[in-house]
Amino acid sequence: MSKGKKSFSFALAMLTAFALVLSACGGGNKDAESSGSGSSGSSEKPVNLIWYTIGTPQKDVDKVMAEVSKYTQEKINATVTMKMIDWGDYQQKMQVNVASGEPMDIMFTSAGGFDYVQNARKGAFMELDDLLDKYGKGIKDTIDPAFLEGSKVDGHNYGIPANKELPQQEVWRFNQNLVDKYKLDTSKVRSLDSIEPLLKAIKEKEPNVTPFAMDKNYVPYVPYDYIIQNLPMAVKLDTTDYKIVDILETPEMKQALTTMHKYYQAGYVAPEAATTGSTSDLMTSGNWFMDRAQTQPLADNTWSASYGYPVKSTPASDAIITNTSVQGSIMAISANSEHPEKAMEFLNLLNTDPVLRNMVDSGIEGTHYKKVDDKHIENLPEGKNYDMPSYSLGNNMLLYLNPNDPDDKWEQFKKFNAEGKDSPILSFNFDSTKVATEMAAVQNVKEQFWASLMTGTVDPETYLPKAIAAFKQAGLDKVISEAQTQLDAWKAANNK
Repeated sequence: MSKGKKSFSFALAMLTAFALVLSACGGGNKDAESSGSGSSGSSEKPVNLIWYTIGTPQKDVDKVMAEVSKYTQEKINATVTMKMIDWGDYQQKMQVNVASGEPMDIMFTSAGGFDYVQNARKGAFMELDDLLDKYGKGIKDTIDPAFLEGSKVDGHNYGIPANKELPQQEVWRFNQNLVDKYKLDTSKVRSLDSIEPLLKAIKEKEPNVTPFAMDKNYVPYVPYDYIIQNLPMAVKLDTTDYKIVDILETPEMKQALTTMHKYYQAGYVAPEAATTGSTSDLMTSGNWFMDRAQTQPLADNTWSASYGYPVKSTPASDAIITNTSVQGSIMAISANSEHPEKAMEFLNLLNTDPVLRNMVDSGIEGTHYKKVDDKHIENLPEGKNYDMPSYSLGNNMLLYLNPNDPDDKWEQFKKFNAEGKDSPILSFNFDSTKVATEMAAVQNVKEQFWASLMTGTVDPETYLPKAIAAFKQAGLDKVISEAQTQLDAWKAANNK
């Protein structure tokens, strides 16, 4: 079941582009014992796969993984240990884990969380082309080809993307209980400025509710596609010249930051927003009115089933297929994995086997959920102890449906994917090797200014010029120049 409070909120887009010192080990046949398909009758000792993934650590994760391991041992002679790292900590902790050689086989990565492209190029992930051909044929037959093609780095696959929504579309999400209670009209909401009357009404009527929920990863939506997620260089979605700009110097972002600071001063945003790693506590308690998230078909049903109360949404952007959306959820095999073949066998099973996929997503039948019919399930009270972010866990189109989902849900996904509009820079991946020193300095400046500006915590009249100057001092102009050179070459090569 598509549970998970963070399934579509990549307002979650996190940090990127640290320079890592990694020892990249090749794939090959590190572990001869793991090359077989395995079975319950095998005399070989089962391989234990260590899987690092993103999300608020769940109380019952070990209990569920014990059941998962019984199933996977029978199918491929492997067991699974899942290690969850909370949203706000994932980037930093995974950098440390990879650099220190922490044992791991499979890890979550994305455009915005433990940056997929940059870390693939730095050697954190194993190249998967041969492993896919030998042990991942089910993946290639099942996943939308756009995901596998769009997640290639320099012509090679370094991870298995989740088969889910392809475009990225932002929405405003509302706690419908409060909308109904005060008879608020959300139908005309679209821009950041348009939500102000609703925030004002809730602030006056519900002083203990957070009107505008967000964490430190929030970034106001502006119609640009970022070269690297959450770093200030981007191309306008309707570009004709393919010019990369500092997003902080655009009129759209300046206006958005001014509005955010006004909202912060009015008390619509929590005082600690710039340092909060997750809003999951607010979602659990229901003490929030609205936030911004990324959507997919029938997302409102998924959110409502997960939280236990009605959530409804309205568009905040068009549906655009970007590198961030194509690379929004990927499982990579560690370059230092001792069991790469078995890891690929597991990923193949996870993306093709409905029993395994639903167990990983929804937990144990009869404990965390119950079946309503052959296709639909609903949460049981214990489901709160295993509420997973579905988008990060594999092929979503194998999942059971929520109680209110129509039978054709996954057909609606395919239609949504087919109708998405391509970003002008879709499939362009910046190689920062030549400006690695500047990238590290730019990242340090980002840590200093980004979250406080984006959440409205500081006054942009004062801090925006300081941030722009600090980024320039760190070498952002040199980074943009190098990225522009690469983008121009890509544009010419692709007849854009």
